[in-house]
Amino acid sequence: MQPRVLAAYSFLAITWGLSFLVVLKVVHAFGWVGAVSLRSLIAGGTLAVLAALLGRALRLRPLLKPLLVVGATTVAGQLIGLSYATPRIGTAMSAILVATIPLFSMIIGRVWGLEKITPQGLAGLLLGVLGIVMLVGFPAQAVTDDFIHGCIASVFGCLCAAFGSNYASLRLRGQDPWTVTGGAFLAGGLLTLPLLWVVPVPTVPQASDWLLLAISGAVMSATTYVLYFGLVARIGATRTISVEFVVTLVAVLIGALFLGEALSLLQIVGGGVILLGCMLVLGLLPGRGKRLPS
Repeated sequence: MQPRVLAAYSFLAITWGLSFLVVLKVVHAFGWVGAVSLRSLIAGGTLAVLAALLGRALRLRPLLKPLLVVGATTVAGQLIGLSYATPRIGTAMSAILVATIPLFSMIIGRVWGLEKITPQGLAGLLLGVLGIVMLVGFPAQAVTDDFIHGCIASVFGCLCAAFGSNYASLRLRGQDPWTVTGGAFLAGGLLTLPLLWVVPVPTVPQASDWLLLAISGAVMSATTYVLYFGLVARIGATRTISVEFVVTLVAVLIGALFLGEALSLLQIVGGGVILLGCMLVLGLLPGRGKRLPS
């Protein structure tokens, strides 16, 4: 990789890995709905302001319908799943489940005729399913209602992310990444804002809470997604989405070292099985699949 590409790739891996820790603190202060809606509005607002300062026009109106769909799925659905699940199942397990997004994406892409499932890809999908069963079925913690609901929410968020990515590839291909990112986050924030009437902010947030919320929106959402779409343009979607594997590793290490989270042996093996399955699906194993463009 070129130094510029490697720097962007590394920034994404570290920032998204650390985001799981920030999510815990933001959800505690703002609730899982507030964490999603306010974070999304800050992300979309940040890009709108930066675009205005840089003289970039965000042409949202012609793309209103697809932006609403992506905002409802990739932004609102994915972040709701993440924010609801992380306090209930832990950062490590949440991060491992996030790595299943490429698996779900390939299934949806195949149904829509966007992807072809090769024998290698099918093997990866089956391994991914097996890994999820091991991860959810043999936890280190007690299987409570909260744990089950957290697992369901996490899988729901991953499905939303996979659906939104394929929809964006189908309907928003070639569009300005600033417009797509800013519009999707603004849509996601506005769509989830009414839910604050049902799940209000639980406490009076402190200044440090607002700072973490701003970081999660402006840096961990707005900046990272612009870089992400930039990498897709430079090195392709397959190589870019492989950053999720490094994100998982960073988040698991943070959970173990700083939060004292524990995974059972079968969960650790299950996480490895999921990562192996994803690598098969994406054709990232040496000597397998087509050679990826540089």
